[in-house]
Amino acid sequence: MPRLALRFSTQTLLLQLGVVLLVVLLSGTVHAWLVYGRIGAEAENQALTLARTVASDPVIRAQVEAISKEPGTPPATVLAAGPIQAAAEAARGRTGALFVVVTDETGLRLAHPDLVRLGERVSTDPSDALSGKEVTTRNTGTLGPSAGAKVPVFAPGSAASVVGEVSVGYSMESLGQSLAEDIVPIALTAAGSLIAGVLASFLLRRRLQRLTLGLEPEEISTLVHDQVAVLQGVDDGVIGISADGRITVFNAAARRLLGMPEASGTPGSPAATGTDWTGSDWTGTDWESAAVPAQLKALTQPSAHDAEAVEIVAGGRVLVANARKALHRKEDLGWVVMLRDRTELQQLTRQLDAVGTMSAALRAQRHEFANQLHTIAGFMSIGQHGQAKDYLARISATGPLKFPVQQAELLQDPYLQAFVGAKSVEADERGVALRIGPETLVREHVTEPQDVTTVLGNLIDNAVNAAVAGSSTQRWVELELLDEPGPDGGTLHIVVADSGDGLGGIEPEVVFVEGFTTAEPAEVGIARAGGQGLGLALVRQLARRRGGDVRVLEPGSPGGPGAVFMATMPKVTGTPGDAAPAEPSAAAERSAPAERKEGHQ
Repeated sequence: MPRLALRFSTQTLLLQLGVVLLVVLLSGTVHAWLVYGRIGAEAENQALTLARTVASDPVIRAQVEAISKEPGTPPATVLAAGPIQAAAEAARGRTGALFVVVTDETGLRLAHPDLVRLGERVSTDPSDALSGKEVTTRNTGTLGPSAGAKVPVFAPGSAASVVGEVSVGYSMESLGQSLAEDIVPIALTAAGSLIAGVLASFLLRRRLQRLTLGLEPEEISTLVHDQVAVLQGVDDGVIGISADGRITVFNAAARRLLGMPEASGTPGSPAATGTDWTGSDWTGTDWESAAVPAQLKALTQPSAHDAEAVEIVAGGRVLVANARKALHRKEDLGWVVMLRDRTELQQLTRQLDAVGTMSAALRAQRHEFANQLHTIAGFMSIGQHGQAKDYLARISATGPLKFPVQQAELLQDPYLQAFVGAKSVEADERGVALRIGPETLVREHVTEPQDVTTVLGNLIDNAVNAAVAGSSTQRWVELELLDEPGPDGGTLHIVVADSGDGLGGIEPEVVFVEGFTTAEPAEVGIARAGGQGLGLALVRQLARRRGGDVRVLEPGSPGGPGAVFMATMPKVTGTPGDAAPAEPSAAAERSAPAERKEGHQ
């Protein structure tokens, strides 16, 4: 059966408990040893004091000197009844000492608690004391282990003539009892420290599990490597916001899509080398104060619906953004905001729409040309050459277009003819007359049809919507185009007016704010996925990137005429030869707006 591996938090807990237990044991042992040493030192000092007291007793000094001068040593019975034994026992009884022993100058006992030992030589070396020195000792004698002291006994009236010594000792068992009395607070302190250490270890374990979400170090390491690989490898922008509202992840793709500068850093740092997957300039920043579009912040509000996607314009791009709540085992980790670039998709859609418009125009022209050729062939076959000549003259005067656009002959560029003609068909279906203004003059050919389609198409669509929604019975949209030749390409000026009710008191600059629309809320909900509220913001960004602009010339008035918009598009016209090596258009770097708007913007 395989051995179950302990979790890292459990291993940490056991290690901490082991360390705490070891520290408590070592501290308790050292404390006990110090206490034992202190008690022993106190016993030695007490024994030394008692020995000095006994050795300085005049009776003891006189009796010891007298016995030392006699040849031999008195019998034990005589010593037992003598004054030295009585004085020593009295001192021992008063102080609780283990023994008080008095010897002569040769080390023979003159007083001893055990009367049988009287007259015998002491079991420990008395030479230091008999040489005039005071010493403290810890040794084992006939009465057991003891801590004591030895003090010389001087002859009466002399401080140099040693006639014997006094040895006093306290039992080590009494020292142990004293230690046992003192060890209780030591044990209580150690137990309290151990309990506090165990509690702190458990709390630290719980905090570690909460901070690591229960993941093991290997899992965290793998997670970090995977996160770095994912955040560096995806083209989608990823922004992580913690539960307390701080930015934790802001990858390079998010900075690029939002048009923000790259993260700064010192040379060699992750930020400087471009591998800063968390975005060091943003990590830790408060989300509400971060310099990101307000629509992104709205996605993370408590009232926001999880996974609700919105389209925003940022950095000249159309982005689809959505936010999801991050949860781990029901724990709120914050929000994850995803940004996806829809610019190329919308640009492709715009190109397909332009191709469709051109195809429809070419089919209509082919059909019209076929009818005209049949008519001419009919005139020729019946010999009506004059009628054929007049018919050709009328065709030359009115131009090739038969779209419902008024004054179409003022447009000479084939692309503009086809595109405006197709738009006139759409407008006519909605009951709006699209006409070309008398001041129109385009002498060169359009070299950037994609950008022109983006701007012109949005302005015409908005104007048609305004005319339909207006209160005037005459529904019309007037378009004037004027080109201005230049050395690097001509500038196309576009003016679009309508019969609608104007901006209705709305500030002109407000209509260019991303997300602004005059459509009804229900209509906004239907059209949001198609880019509602993005058209004018996009065309202005597109024009300004080319060095031009889109602005409101007239706000209009209720009952008509409506608002007048003017767009300036530099470097979009030229001679037919200029269109062949056309550079990638600015529209390829940003998205095309939605084809239709539900309200005038």
